This record gives sequence, C-alpha cells and structure tokens, in this order.
Amino acid sequence: MISLQDDDASKANSRVLKTISFLFPNESYGTVSCPKSGKLEVQLQCSVNMLEGDTGCSIWPSSLFLSEFILSFPELFADKRCFEVGSGVGLVGICLSYVKASNVILSDGDLSTLANMKVNLELNHLNTGNIKSDSLENHDMVHCVCLPWESASEDNLRSFAPDVILGADIIYNPSCLPHLVRVLTGLLTHEHSNASGPVAYIASVVRNIDTLNYFLALAEKAKLIVTDLTESTEVSNFLPYLRSYNQCSIRLFRIRLASC
Repeated sequence: MISLQDDDASKANSRVLKTISFLFPNESYGTVSCPKSGKLEVQLQCSVNMLEGDTGCSIWPSSLFLSEFILSFPELFADKRCFEVGSGVGLVGICLSYVKASNVILSDGDLSTLANMKVNLELNHLNTGNIKSDSLENHDMVHCVCLPWESASEDNLRSFAPDVILGADIIYNPSCLPHLVRVLTGLLTHEHSNASGPVAYIASVVRNIDTLNYFLALAEKAKLIVTDLTESTEVSNFLPYLRSYNQCSIRLFRIRLASC
C-alpha cells in the first residue's frame, strides 16, 4: 500500500515517504519474481504535488505500469543490461534490480531528481555508483547518470550498449521529442550478440494524440520500428488497491531499429 509518513505540504517541493506494495496473487507463489512474503515493498521519497514543477520526483502512472510489466515478465530483463531514460524516482530501476538484471543504469537530465533517485535506491538497500568511476560489471550496483537529451552525444549513448532500454511517461513535450528519438536511436545502435538486437519498451499515457503521432513520425524518419503491444500483452495487476491508477489508460510500445 501507499503510506504517507510526512505530510508537510507547506513547501512547494516538500517530500513524502511512500511505500508501494506490489501484491502477488496466490498462483504466483514459486515463480521467479514472487517473493516468499507474496509482496514486494518499495520505499520512495517523492514530491507532495506533481503540479508544482517537481515532476521528476513524482510517481507517474506509467512507471507503475512499467514496473508491473517487469515483474510480469522477469525473463525479458534477467541477466540483461538495462538502461532507463528519464528515471525519475527510480521505481523502474528498483524493479529491474529485483528481477536480477545483470546491470542497471538509470538516467535523468535534472540533478535534483538524480539526487532524490539515489536516496530512493539507498532506501531500498541498493548501492549506487558513478558510471564514470565504477565498473559496469559490478552487478550489485545501480548506476546513475546525468543525461540531458539535447546534449547527449552519439558516442556516449552507444557506449552504454544496453540490451534493453526503458522509459515511462517520456512522450509528453513535443519540443523534446526530436531529442528523445535521437537518444533512443543512439542507445539502440551498437554491436549486439542477439540477432534481434537491443529493444526499447516505452509505457505512456496518451494525453494528446497529436503529440504521440509526432513521436511516431519522428521515429519512422529515424528508421525505428514502433510496435504497440498494449492489446497483445497481459500485464499482471500487482497494485489492485490503487484506485487512482488504471492500467487501461496506458499504452505499451516496443521499439527496435529497422535494420534489426
């Protein structure tokens, strides 16, 4: 469940500590992703009010959905190098670590969001590291990197060489979309042992259909193949108690390079 332990909203960017409990159904017991207790609890320090401009420290619906997707299909992420674009509070990265991704890199372009993200990783007993100074082969560490989309170089993006790229609620600002598509293309473009190549999974609430169509047009121009998995992928509902959260409002996209 979500519990508020500090409800002081007198400051615009004040924080609360919330606990997200992913509740596994009885039939999940004994599966790879199901804990013995039947639930996975994640503590997150986040913004009191996402409308106060502190959006990077808020829990967005698509991050909840993407976390459920990871827990529903752990085999897609276990032993994989995973990179999240626009990681916010770090919830997706915590779930990636839980399902035993071999390497987890979280990124954001805002330094205060990165600082809060590191607090959340530590709250959940994960070590954090600087990607420039720590080895990527340290599987017990989640790496955090500052990645402003508009200034990320192609060489830097390719150097991460992820197997899986993830993003939650990152298709929202039309002016940022050309930069986002360039970042996704750079992360997807590298030598890969898997014949199908690296893959990206993007979860998004469609608030404006024109914005989504603009993203799809930019992706096509960049020779990215975007597949809507929403109807064909059954994501388990691990958050049945969250009345304000509705899986049906979120679409799931898979993105690959057209050459793969």
